[in-house]
Amino acid sequence: MLSETLADGLGQYEIGTKIRVLRQAKKLGLVQLGGHTGLSPAMLSKIERGQLIPTLPTLLRIAMVFGVGLDHFFAEAPDRPKVAVVRKAERLRLPDRQRNDMPSYFFESLDFPVTDRKMQAYYAEFPASSNESQPHQHDGAELVYVIKGRLALSIAGSDFVLDEGDAIYFDSGAPHSYRCDEPDSCSAIVVTVP
Repeated sequence: MLSETLADGLGQYEIGTKIRVLRQAKKLGLVQLGGHTGLSPAMLSKIERGQLIPTLPTLLRIAMVFGVGLDHFFAEAPDRPKVAVVRKAERLRLPDRQRNDMPSYFFESLDFPVTDRKMQAYYAEFPASSNESQPHQHDGAELVYVIKGRLALSIAGSDFVLDEGDAIYFDSGAPHSYRCDEPDSCSAIVVTVP
C-alpha cells in the first residue's frame, strides 16, 4: 500500500488519464487492450480511473502496445535528437493475443524507448504450426520485410506470399492478416507509420 505522500506524488503524472488518451486514440476497448497486455479489463479500468498505480512492468506492457516509452508517462521529451539503442536481450517478446491457443505470431518492439515515435518497428516470428492471425486494421501504412522463411499475407481479400528478402508496403487501414507459409517458422521486420 502506498503512503498518501507517494500516492499524491505519482498522481500528479496522471498516468491513468494518459493511458485512456492513448487507448481511445487507437480506438481500443478495455477488453481489447487486456488481450494485448495480458491484464484484466477491471485492472485497466482501475488504472485509468486513478484507483490503482501500475507497477513499472505493468506500465511497460501497456506502453509497448501503444509504441511509447515509460518516459511518456513521467516526463517531457528533451529538445535534442532522439537516439535509442534496443539490445536484443532487453526486448520483451509478446504473443499477438493472450489466450490459451497457439499465438499466430510473437512480436518484439525494436524502438520502445522512443517517445512520440514517427514509426513503430517490430521483429515478428511466425511459428510453423500457428493459424492465420485475426484480420486487423489500423490507421497509416505498414511495411513488412521477410528475414527468414515464407510469409503469407491477406490484405483486403487479396493474398500475397513473400519469400526471404521480399518486402511489401500497404495501407494498413485495409483488413490484413499473416501466417507462416511453410513447414519451418518464419521471421520478419514490421514497420508501421500512423
